[in-house]
Amino acid sequence: MGRQVVMSEVRDPRLVTVRRGGTLQDTDHHLLGVWAADCAQHVLHYFGQARPGDDGPRRAIDLARAWARGEITMTQARTAAVAANAAAREVSGAAREAAHAAGQAGGVAHVAAHELGAAAYAIRAARAAAREGEREEAGRLECQWQHDQLPSGSGNSCSTTRGCATRCAGPSSTADRLARKSSLHEVDQVGSTRSRPQR
Repeated sequence: MGRQVVMSEVRDPRLVTVRRGGTLQDTDHHLLGVWAADCAQHVLHYFGQARPGDDGPRRAIDLARAWARGEITMTQARTAAVAANAAAREVSGAAREAAHAAGQAGGVAHVAAHELGAAAYAIRAARAAAREGEREEAGRLECQWQHDQLPSGSGNSCSTTRGCATRCAGPSSTADRLARKSSLHEVDQVGSTRSRPQR
């Protein structure tokens, strides 16, 4: 398969924490983590139907919320995200997209922009689960649900997310591009992951 780089080289400073040179405050970062967990939770049943005994994606969502509450470290949340992404490799279709959404939600603790990935993969899961001819509408409805869940009045990061979520309601390629841009890893031919350096 070769190596596939799926992260944009340029990061929006509104989705980069102040500690890393951006403008994202911890409070907003935590709100985005909860929103990403909500997006992933909304489609998690697709994974549960395919692999009821695998709790990796659910654990990533739970630990994303625990991180947002200050109960665990970023590393613990990120480790759960990697496990959710590993679970995604075992399934296909809506289940795969839902597991990736959970992985992205867990990754928000490490890189805030993963909240866009959680949303985009959830939209992809909704589309994959829909019947032919109903996929665009399913994606639009999922995006609208996500948009309605966004925290209001929480600074630039949420307005950035609100704009991205609005664009997700468009053609599938928009959600697909957001999902690819938000991923925090490079994937090599054997499926192992390696974190990309922050810019």
